[in-house]
Amino acid sequence: MRGQCTYTLGELARICGVEVEGDPCTLIEGVGTLEGAEPGEITFLTNPLYRAQLGHTRATAVILKKQDREATDLPCLITDNPHGCYARVAQKLFPEVRPQPGIHGTAEIHPEARISPLASIGAQAVIEAGALIDDGVVVGAGGYVGERVHLAQDVFLYPRVTLYAGVTLGPRTLVHSGVVIGADGFGMAWQEGRWLKIPQVGSVRIGADVEIGANTTIDRGAIEDTVIEEGVKLDNLIQIAHNCRIGAHTVIAGCTGISGSSRIGARCRIGGGVGIVGHVEICDGVTVSGFSLITKSITQPGVYTSAIPSQPHREWLHTLAHLRGLPEWAERIRRLEMAQVQHDH
Repeated sequence: MRGQCTYTLGELARICGVEVEGDPCTLIEGVGTLEGAEPGEITFLTNPLYRAQLGHTRATAVILKKQDREATDLPCLITDNPHGCYARVAQKLFPEVRPQPGIHGTAEIHPEARISPLASIGAQAVIEAGALIDDGVVVGAGGYVGERVHLAQDVFLYPRVTLYAGVTLGPRTLVHSGVVIGADGFGMAWQEGRWLKIPQVGSVRIGADVEIGANTTIDRGAIEDTVIEEGVKLDNLIQIAHNCRIGAHTVIAGCTGISGSSRIGARCRIGGGVGIVGHVEICDGVTVSGFSLITKSITQPGVYTSAIPSQPHREWLHTLAHLRGLPEWAERIRRLEMAQVQHDH
């Protein structure tokens, strides 16, 4: 894939702070996979399972670890973190394109909103009273920015993002289409045979350098704010309920659901389709495998898994039959242990 810019391999090495081996004047115009790269493109190797493909790649250069250098004669960038280096290279070859500052003629701007002249407001966007929009902010077409929302410097909202009243987004936060931030949390009280809605009077505070994937929803707090700390990366179709707190630099994959008042620590990795019940705490540095169910707090860093990997249907039925019999087997073992204790005495 050809980029918008061209760099020499030496320039990319200096940008990434890594070692270059081979001709530093080699021109790099794009990126590609080991299998699909074309001449002029750079590729990378992170998984040793793909090491054999180095001998067949058509790429002009490759990013890899020192121990993989002998597997190719191509010019290389040498680093302990090829994936991270590739990300930096791709950012340079494919720089973000932002619209020019200005307010589209079809946008509806409340007279009490404060918008920097260096911000860009797209077609049919709505900006409500008291909104504060800083330098470099982009509000995409059809976006809604509610009352007293604060968008810090260089926030980027793709089209059709909805921000309810009082929401705060930190600098350089990126929000994809269809995201809703600040909708009411699911707060209900049972009284006299019916559900009464509990007003959700908190809001949502999001830190710097956060990315939020398409159609993700983050609910406002019932009393205190829902908080997403700096550097958090959220995939598509995630639900974060009221009063949750997500620690700095945690990453959460798609279709995960986090129930109310849960707290997730910093630098956690949450797989796709995970369910987290309400009022649990997950400490820093935890990894949760995809499709796991977290029902109680996790107090020690590590990898946690509760999902059962797929099996052929007949094998699954056999496994399920054993699972259903576990209570009976546990009772049998308990009786045998008691009998053994009595015998020993």
